[in-house]
Amino acid sequence: MTNINGRIALVTGASSGIGAATALKLAEAGATVGIAARRTDKLESLRREIVTKGGEALVIEMDVVDPAAVEAGVAQLVGAYGAIDILVNNAGLMPLSDVDQFKVDEWHRMVDVNVKGLLNTTAAVLPEMMKQHSGHIFNMSSIAVRKVFKGLSVYCATKHAVTAFSDGLRMEVGQKHNIRVTCIQPGAVATELYDHITDPGYIKQMDDLAKQMTFLQGADIGDTIVFAALAPAHVDVAELFVLPVEQGW
Repeated sequence: MTNINGRIALVTGASSGIGAATALKLAEAGATVGIAARRTDKLESLRREIVTKGGEALVIEMDVVDPAAVEAGVAQLVGAYGAIDILVNNAGLMPLSDVDQFKVDEWHRMVDVNVKGLLNTTAAVLPEMMKQHSGHIFNMSSIAVRKVFKGLSVYCATKHAVTAFSDGLRMEVGQKHNIRVTCIQPGAVATELYDHITDPGYIKQMDDLAKQMTFLQGADIGDTIVFAALAPAHVDVAELFVLPVEQGW
């Protein structure tokens, strides 16, 4: 098994949900974690929790939409620890609405965060991994890449882009640079994603869905990421599709 004890990880969107839970799980496995997001108060609380449990974390104020902020955050982490071994591209948004509601600002924000933000962090981290001739990049996709849902047309499009990019990246940097790429595709997870929904009908729909099944927790996805990170060095777990047992679609 690959040993991630002492490795340096960067997790975006780490202020809550899957990002915060993944940072905790990586720290428990022995990694030093750069926790990146815009809400530094949440990050400070997470850092204290990690330290209390015996881990180490660095708070990084980062808006993934801003390439300069991303580059500065990566430089901060590399400057503090000298490397980046694991990148978890987790930052994302999911406001539901039908296309004919024309919430164009929400569409653009999803593309900016879910796609361009992921590209920004990858572009900033990849040169460091190439220098090391090692690394592991995790990209957060979704069940939305396997099934398109009403109200999620733009979100599904962004996650199709994430999955396509993950596949291409894996083929381009795997053998050449010894960098593994894993695309995580969760089903329903209890996170703050649903707080971004502004359409009342879809707010009710998500509330109803939560009554029909036991949603995954962020920690379940964190465990999944640690599992893939711990795979033997010659193994690249390319995709992981993770669902609640009751989610049959």
